[in-house]
Amino acid sequence: MLVLSRRIGEKIAVGNDVVIEILSVSGEGVRLGIIAPKETSVHRYEVFVDIENANRAAEDAVNDIKKSSLKLLSAHFQAGQKK
Repeated sequence: MLVLSRRIGEKIAVGNDVVIEILSVSGEGVRLGIIAPKETSVHRYEVFVDIENANRAAEDAVNDIKKSSLKLLSAHFQAGQKK
């Protein structure tokens, strides 16, 4: 983990196209300004974790549907071959 000290108005560059600026400090809170391309998602970490969990759950649901659909389709074809 890289640890940096910055003051209000100072910036940090991440990669070639993301800039983070320290806007204000109040008590234990820090306000950040983030400049990033539209295609770059920027989220608070706890929101990011929620999104990742929701995506995994959705993927699991789709996989379950695919498996049950394949079983039904297979059973249908096997029943048709017995006739």
